[in-house]
Amino acid sequence: MSKVLPTIDSPSSTAAIYPHAPNQFHIVLGQIEERVQLPGENILEIGCGQGDCTVALAAAIGEAGHVTAVDPASLDYGSPYTLGQGQKHIRASTLGPRISFVQADPLDFLARTTDTYITAILAHCIWYFSSADTLRDILSALIPHTRRICIAEYALRATDPRAMPHVLAALTLASLECRKLTSTSNIRTVLSPAAITMAASSAGLVLVREDIIVPSEGMLDGRWEVGTVLSEDFEREVVESVQDSRERALVMAMRDSVQAAKEILKEKGEQVRTMDVWVAAFETRT
Repeated sequence: MSKVLPTIDSPSSTAAIYPHAPNQFHIVLGQIEERVQLPGENILEIGCGQGDCTVALAAAIGEAGHVTAVDPASLDYGSPYTLGQGQKHIRASTLGPRISFVQADPLDFLARTTDTYITAILAHCIWYFSSADTLRDILSALIPHTRRICIAEYALRATDPRAMPHVLAALTLASLECRKLTSTSNIRTVLSPAAITMAASSAGLVLVREDIIVPSEGMLDGRWEVGTVLSEDFEREVVESVQDSRERALVMAMRDSVQAAKEILKEKGEQVRTMDVWVAAFETRT
């Protein structure tokens, strides 16, 4: 009997393609629902990770389109599935023929490729960059390859007050990571929408559209990052990585503010939500 492959005309069917344990489908669905709002036809994706945005884009472009998905991380990086596991699973799916995964530094890839794309996408990857200069350099390098660049990143704002602990947690994580010589954290350089727009402008891009998305309850990044800040491992890292007593006191005070914000929600019988997402489209100056 031949295997019946799932259709790919909805977020839920797209989410089914992404690797997940049976009891984690709601988590994957929340991620896909937010990412599927991004546009796409013939697309270059920078910072694809395991491919959650990649499958949403591939579903949106149709059979005639293609996604080239680039990420510099090692294929054994990531949890609960590594980049290698996630990408292998997606390549074997119904969307696999529409996707090319490339393990490479984005700047190296852009320097050697001659391909052009309708749209370049950076979705929830900017905070992984080592500095704001890295973002500006990547945006500058993209200009010869596309006229439109779309960005999705956390907005550092909370339309829903239940997301405020996530905003505080992100800033707290960044306050620790910026004091390390090297970092493997999910949050390394926090850039606001205003800072990203400034970097884009300095690279020669013009903001043509922006919007704010309030994530669904299924997007659990807020809970995860609040949990990371409040963990014993985080406190231990602060002690090990921050030598100056005033700086250490600052990071720990920020951690305490996350705890207090979470406690307010707990008293109301509510849970942490994920902060707003800023989406923006830039074009090259004409």
